[in-house]
Amino acid sequence: MPARIKKGDLVQVIAGKDKGEKGRVLQMVGSDLVLVEGVNRAKRHQSPKRFREAGIIEKEMPIHASNVMLVDPKTDERTRVRIEADKKEPDKRVRVSVKSGAVLD
Repeated sequence: MPARIKKGDLVQVIAGKDKGEKGRVLQMVGSDLVLVEGVNRAKRHQSPKRFREAGIIEKEMPIHASNVMLVDPKTDERTRVRIEADKKEPDKRVRVSVKSGAVLD
């Protein structure tokens, strides 16, 4: 089954302290956690290492995939995703926006 959210997708947070924020997916952590750019930031104390300085840094923490929705490229609004057979290659499956019908892959 193809993933509904992939690395590089533009998503919007629909629940939690960062509700309404938009950002790109930086990384998929397992099958149900995503790392979104600029969302769910936390301060971490960093100890010095060989090539790294000590200090307090801000980094993105994972957020559950059910708390984000994909943003439709045509309407710039959040949308659900449907998996359909590709019209050009029937053997291949693609992600399609429910609102506009745009192919996302």
